[in-house]
Amino acid sequence: MSRYRLYQVDSFTTERFQGNPAGVVPNAEGLTGIQMQAIARELNNSETAFIHPPDGPDHDVVVRFFTPTTEVPSCGHATIAAHYVRAVEKGLPSCTVVQKIGAGILPVEVVRDGSGYRIVMTQGAIEFGEPFDSELVVEIAQALGLAAGSLDDRCPVQIVSTGHSKVLVGIDSRDTLNSLAPDLARLSELSGRIGCNGYFVFALTADASEIRAHGRMFAPAIGIPEDPVTGNANGPLGAYLVKHGLAVAEGGTLTFRARQGEALGRPGVVEVIVEAEGTSPKLVRVAGRAIIAFQSELEL
Repeated sequence: MSRYRLYQVDSFTTERFQGNPAGVVPNAEGLTGIQMQAIARELNNSETAFIHPPDGPDHDVVVRFFTPTTEVPSCGHATIAAHYVRAVEKGLPSCTVVQKIGAGILPVEVVRDGSGYRIVMTQGAIEFGEPFDSELVVEIAQALGLAAGSLDDRCPVQIVSTGHSKVLVGIDSRDTLNSLAPDLARLSELSGRIGCNGYFVFALTADASEIRAHGRMFAPAIGIPEDPVTGNANGPLGAYLVKHGLAVAEGGTLTFRARQGEALGRPGVVEVIVEAEGTSPKLVRVAGRAIIAFQSELEL
């Protein structure tokens, strides 16, 4: 019988029971894919991260991510959680850890300061799908419960990925955002047709000095009715804002904060950093803090 350490971590926040909860198993060596999926289903977080030893010389750790129903290539909040737990357990100084995940081999910065640890995740390759045609946009809007005319005309509806793709849907106001009541079955059916499981609905703020965007993310096709705070949605949003001229990367860098989770009573803040050349985004990172809600031990 083997014993595995198990953490519940709230990411993109410093307050317990806020932000986005993730499971973390920091000593996952020996667990099979079936076992990891069963643990993720039992915890029922949007994602659980499993940390394994490296399997090659070009990275420090392997991290695998599971929703309650499937493995996914990347996850923002579970990356923050995993590397926060690893830093706490090892008492790490500020350093860079190279992780191997489904989306590639990517660096994670661990920043130790007077407030604890801040984790900065480099995301995967930036990819833009073609904007959807008007008929499909209407279908997506209806499935999300959006009334006619509530879309932001500046924002084409399209798939954007920095390792785990999302449909980005800009709308007119926070009031509209917070009142959404999507048809989850219809969103799942659409996911099969468009080849993307996540729908990130966002409203841009008039004054971006503190929070540039508020969002909600739905991914029912992979067992996530709504995700509280999503690194792999706000990261693509940063690339999208640069590409469409909705934000300027002054001096080659755009940095902003986005807020999510208010409709679920679990607010959290994601810091997004985009390196760009003009309106061409080149690299996306997301950053955040975390706090351990509880820890336990699992015998298998």
